[in-house]
Amino acid sequence: MRKVLMLLLMALVCFPVTAQKDVTKFLGIPVDGTKAEMRRKLVAKGFTPTKLPGYDFLEGEFNGTDVNLYIVTNNNKVYRISLFDAQSRSEADIKIRYNNLVRQFNDNKRYVSLEDYTLSEEENISYEMAVHKKSYQAAFFQMIDVDRIDTLAAQQKVKDELLKKYTAEQLESPTAEMQEYAASISCSLAMETLRKKLVWFTIIEYNGEYRIAMYYDNEYNHANGEDL
Repeated sequence: MRKVLMLLLMALVCFPVTAQKDVTKFLGIPVDGTKAEMRRKLVAKGFTPTKLPGYDFLEGEFNGTDVNLYIVTNNNKVYRISLFDAQSRSEADIKIRYNNLVRQFNDNKRYVSLEDYTLSEEENISYEMAVHKKSYQAAFFQMIDVDRIDTLAAQQKVKDELLKKYTAEQLESPTAEMQEYAASISCSLAMETLRKKLVWFTIIEYNGEYRIAMYYDNEYNHANGEDL
């Protein structure tokens, strides 16, 4: 993981500067903008508004599975795309689906994770959820799009942190210790950016049947207490 973060930060230094936000994407669509705009783009991708009266979601196929898709907003800005399996599954089948998703995300170079979420064959999902209230979640982060990062701002953040510990004169001739400290700051900044591009899924249970709920989150638009 550290090696990945360092490569990302090295890329930041080499690519051109832009002022755009690097946000989570769903099917290539930035999870951003208004609900109407997002709805229009999703319909263009093949999703259709539900015909069920009183409900506001889209129906379609995603990654080989029929899903119900909800557009979630905060202050009229889209911050989440929620997907729920249209059909429920048995405990055995949901474990297979969950592990398949973990494998697919792990194999996808557009994502990075902090741990392995694979469920063992011995894992008793129904018992753990009912008795121990255990939740099954897997979190992944979309890789940083270096073409959309403000590299000058990133470099300035690293410099500002270094100046809290070293003088400008010391930074002119950095020691190995200083370089290591700069690398750790860079890793922290890269991780901070990655966490804004969260994609995660979880197992939900109802009446002994199971579904996968998946979320594509743009943490830049997530509520952060600004309305309190």
